[in-house]
Amino acid sequence: MTSNASPAPAQSLSGVRVLDLSRVLAGPWCTQTLADLGADVVKVERPVTGDDTRGWGPPFLNDRDGGITAEAAYFMGTNRNKLSITVDISQPDGQALIRELVLTSDVFVENYKVGDMARYGLDSASLCALNPRLVYCSITGFGQTGPYRKRAGYDYAVQGMGGLMSVTGERDDLPGGGPQKAGVAVADLFTGMYSVVAVLAALRHRDATGLGQVIDMALLDTQVAMLANLGAAYLATGQAPARAGNAHQNIVPYQVFEVADGHLILAVGNDGQFAKFCAVAGHAELALDARFTRNAERVKNRDVLVPQLAQWMRLRSKSDWLTSLEAAKVPCGAINNLQEVFADPQVVARGMTAALPHPLTDTLRVVASPMKLSRTPVQYRSAPPLLGQHTDEVLSAAGWSAERLADLRNRKVI
Repeated sequence: MTSNASPAPAQSLSGVRVLDLSRVLAGPWCTQTLADLGADVVKVERPVTGDDTRGWGPPFLNDRDGGITAEAAYFMGTNRNKLSITVDISQPDGQALIRELVLTSDVFVENYKVGDMARYGLDSASLCALNPRLVYCSITGFGQTGPYRKRAGYDYAVQGMGGLMSVTGERDDLPGGGPQKAGVAVADLFTGMYSVVAVLAALRHRDATGLGQVIDMALLDTQVAMLANLGAAYLATGQAPARAGNAHQNIVPYQVFEVADGHLILAVGNDGQFAKFCAVAGHAELALDARFTRNAERVKNRDVLVPQLAQWMRLRSKSDWLTSLEAAKVPCGAINNLQEVFADPQVVARGMTAALPHPLTDTLRVVASPMKLSRTPVQYRSAPPLLGQHTDEVLSAAGWSAERLADLRNRKVI
């Protein structure tokens, strides 16, 4: 009997095997992205407890009957499209099992502290000797070299050490001024995404030469790199940028303003947009004032200009401003909470959530990938796995007999 269903479109990383010994966020974010692109990702977790984030709640997933499960939403956000196996790598037989899986893997991702993998015989030198085509990606707080290499790395600390908190938060001379972390773990997430780029580059090189390589990723390196224009400004001038709250360091007006019934973002990016904004505000003459005509002058005179704009902004409602500014093609935006985000018609139209069947509930909603590829689209093949859900499946397919698996399980290796 033949099926009329169309075959699923190809994916960019179909056939790429990833052995994932990472946990928490930076590593799993990397491997989830690789899985979204079609890689077969086998997540290796500790028996009994698994990835730390399985217990990072509430909130936890509700089951079909409305009861609360042990599956944390945090874990759900970073582990779809993966298979989960449990292996105790502190035991010699567990280490041997990983080495056998490495022989048929293309990519190995780990985020253990520097030196831990060598203690288990799973370091890059050992595994790349077994499989010279292996791309070995190590993610740590501070990298494999340097005076901080043995320190544990945490996103919050790295946001501070890497300069982000020195430029995030209200100005020191205003109420509430002081350092502020970002609302999500940006150092972890950026490191995960940079790791994806590095892995893809290494795979392309491997396919051309037959040789894998070692990737050394560090949260602190990533945090320093993502300072972007602010890092460039310091290197160009020797002057450290200060916190600017919701304003922009180099563009005016580019900040949050209070309006009659809330707040909105005004993001005037050039002089033409400023003239259009002034016309919408009913004060076209302001754009002709030499103090404000050009952005460089507006930055110099922001302490005069911004209070005047703030006074005008408070006179009209959010919807009034947004409608008028959008019609005039002046960049602006609402400040949405997450309920408003996922109800936003643009977010809905772009398919930024996905529904997946899950063993404990009929439908699990997850945040979708932002990658839109025309020929090799992202696919949502499976929900984040239960702990050890695929241990027998993966190891049986790799050639382990039922008797051997039973022995390993009795000895708590798997």
